[in-house]
Amino acid sequence: MRYGFTTGSCAAAAAKAAAYMLFTGKIKNEIEIETPKGIRYHAAITDIRRGETEVSCAVIKDGGDDPDITTGAHIVATVSRIDSDMQQKGKSAHSQKIVIDGGYGVGRVTKPGLDQPVGNAAINHVPREMIEKEVREVCALTDEWADILVEISVPEGEELASQTFNPRLGITGGLSILGTSGIVEPMSSRALLETIRVELKQKRALGNSIVAVSPGNYGLDYMKRTYGYDLDKSVKCSNFIGDTIDMAVENGFKAMLLTGHIGKLVKVAGGIMNTHSREGDGRMELIASSALLAGADADTACQILSCVTTEEAVNVLKNAGLCEQTMKLIMQKIMFYLNKRAAGKIVVECILYSNEHGGLGESDGAAELIGRLKEEKQ
Repeated sequence: MRYGFTTGSCAAAAAKAAAYMLFTGKIKNEIEIETPKGIRYHAAITDIRRGETEVSCAVIKDGGDDPDITTGAHIVATVSRIDSDMQQKGKSAHSQKIVIDGGYGVGRVTKPGLDQPVGNAAINHVPREMIEKEVREVCALTDEWADILVEISVPEGEELASQTFNPRLGITGGLSILGTSGIVEPMSSRALLETIRVELKQKRALGNSIVAVSPGNYGLDYMKRTYGYDLDKSVKCSNFIGDTIDMAVENGFKAMLLTGHIGKLVKVAGGIMNTHSREGDGRMELIASSALLAGADADTACQILSCVTTEEAVNVLKNAGLCEQTMKLIMQKIMFYLNKRAAGKIVVECILYSNEHGGLGESDGAAELIGRLKEEKQ
């Protein structure tokens, strides 16, 4: 699969080209930078606007084969001298300042726990280092020692940000300029894991010792509807239940509440900690085996095995009068594997539900943990 380049790489390339055009007066239609991974990025330069005191240009983001919503966005850099009088004798690379800020379409940090402090533009530290490195390289080449302002903007940024996690993270007004390697590898799971890690880190930075987690919006909605718990303190873990437990431990949480639909969490009863269908299924087999232990006959087990959805399987159990006991056994197995993954380093509680039938089961300490979560919120 084809890799792409991060918004950070695009910003650094655009800044380098804009700096070159400002300091030399020459047009630059393409530029090359080296990414932190060591791969060279040959970028086409577009939307060039030249003035006496500043130059701006753009690089169009290409995320490769990764399903990245920022692909096609214009990452614009505007470079200007902060004070031309600073071009004086004795000024050198050691005293020259490169100031990096965000303009229209680049988000602004409003909550703690992120890569940048509250109030800063959401341009992460690696992209900032890349931008500064490339601009300083041009300064050295052109013997330019004035202090420099680099402003990064994204015309489409505000609209695109609504499709990202930025609003949940407290980044307002646009996209984040991201990237650690400078390369976008076509592995969306890595991006999801990093998003979960950031959300957990942020919740911990806000002083929370307990975290509520759910694979998706249905779990968060169920938790609010049934237990009156606000979604704002919850983290969506997608399919990465095991990894989320690990990251919660790394971030120093004392306890974690996992709320999920039976279609996801029943897999955990089989020790499956990544619940994506390509990693493993066994949903009907796990329900059927638990039903047999609960006293189901072979015909009921066969009906469950022929179900397409777990909601159908729950209906079979309801009709057979075996739902409560079967769910109790499933919850026991879920808790066994959750606690095995937690390894005594964090308290994990769990709530299991069905869209049609509501609550199906909860671990012994789940209700108490919900109370503690509500207290922490206050």
